[in-house]
Amino acid sequence: MRAVIYARYSTDRQSEMSIDDQETVCRARADREGWTVTAVRSDQAISGSTAVAARPGGALLLADAMAGRMDVLIVEGLDRLSRDQVEQESVVRRLEHRGLRIIGVADGYDSSHAARKVMRGVRGLINELFLDDLRHKTHRGQSGQVARGYVAGGKSYGYRIVRGEGGSQYEIDDEEARWVRWIFERYASGHSAGGIAHELNRLGVPSPRGSTWAKSAVYGSPIKGSGVLNNTLYVGRYVWNRSQWVKDPDTGRRQRVERPRAEWQEMDCPELRIVPESVWRAVRGRMDEGRDEFGRKRGQRPASTLLGGLMRCPYCGGAVVAINGLQYGCGVAKDRGPTVCRGWSIRRDLAERRLLSLVRDDLLSPQAAMAFEAAFREMIQAEAEQDQESPVRAQQRLAALEQEIGRLVNGIAAVGASPALTARLRAAEAEAAELRRAKGEAVDLEFSAAEVRAIFHRALMDLEGSLKAGDPMAARQALGQRAGHHRYRAGGRRSLGPNTNEPVAFEGDRLG
Repeated sequence: MRAVIYARYSTDRQSEMSIDDQETVCRARADREGWTVTAVRSDQAISGSTAVAARPGGALLLADAMAGRMDVLIVEGLDRLSRDQVEQESVVRRLEHRGLRIIGVADGYDSSHAARKVMRGVRGLINELFLDDLRHKTHRGQSGQVARGYVAGGKSYGYRIVRGEGGSQYEIDDEEARWVRWIFERYASGHSAGGIAHELNRLGVPSPRGSTWAKSAVYGSPIKGSGVLNNTLYVGRYVWNRSQWVKDPDTGRRQRVERPRAEWQEMDCPELRIVPESVWRAVRGRMDEGRDEFGRKRGQRPASTLLGGLMRCPYCGGAVVAINGLQYGCGVAKDRGPTVCRGWSIRRDLAERRLLSLVRDDLLSPQAAMAFEAAFREMIQAEAEQDQESPVRAQQRLAALEQEIGRLVNGIAAVGASPALTARLRAAEAEAAELRRAKGEAVDLEFSAAEVRAIFHRALMDLEGSLKAGDPMAARQALGQRAGHHRYRAGGRRSLGPNTNEPVAFEGDRLG
């Protein structure tokens, strides 16, 4: 029996010896059973709430399982695999479906036992409750520290963290503070956030994360208070508990969610001021122009390009986006400047026309036509089922209106025409006439195979118009799936043509 050991610890405050300790107890179990340990997969300082596939060691573990390189998985306990109940159940079921046996040395879990599902459910609930309790206690402790005048959270650009006996406090970092003032002064004098990022990269100034500067690091989000230009700490006002990170159950990714303002904790720290009040006000006046009372841009338009973000730069691998109304270009070069990526560009109409022609060629196959016909008939059937009661209801309403019209006519003949009776009679006659007209224009939802093929052919011939006429986001998603299937990438062997500033193509001779 081939056994693989998986070990994990959660935070950087735990010792790497934790991995060794877990491996020791797991190897002891393998030795007692006579199993051969073929690999040890591990993750250090990674939370148990992180998806297994998103961890380096976890991804290797799943690859071992999918490739059939193991018969038994040994963990110290199921909480090492995952502390998220849904994630744990999903991973365990996938592994057991492959015929793998899972052993939890410390918690006694054994997938060969009949009661494994009950135990797994109980252990999963306990593990998830542990995370909830830990999260609550951590947040409570941080809140108490802020109330006592200390800081909670990570480092902020322009400051260093000084740890004392009672807690941590910020201290101004003179070198970084100099660049903070430079950024504010440049923006207040009219320079763009992108231009500031480009200049910082040209000057070789490390970013807050130690890499290169991006426009987002400078400008950030006025709504969320992120980015250098929105950090109130630079004017001596510390704000904590403004947002929280919540994991999306569908994607498994964490999302930043704003908390109600009543839950924010604010503290005046005049000794931490870096930016003069006059410069701060000038920046705020420029950034807040054109925003509503909630900080949102008025008249903001959604992305309208078909290919933005679906292509990759041949030089840096960054996403290619619409850099203006006429061209696609490297987003990294646009965002961070030529010192980070030399960049390239291509006319939007040219790229869309050529890529759509490739997609059209793919869809001209008999298999694609059959799939379209099946989907088309499913849609027609669904609409027919949804509307099958409409003619009955319309007929009933028409009969009721005809009876009402008869009563109104008799009433007018008996007592005379009053304004109210006359108005109601006209309204009833107009509604009845509309129902008769609609009845006469009933649509025939029967289509022959030839008619369906003709519809499909017309849609392909005007593929760009068909995509743009529908849901733009759905069109982008569909194109992304096709592009991902063919690995469209700038920088292949065949040129897009003379309208690019460099010979650029898509990988594997797909686009020429």
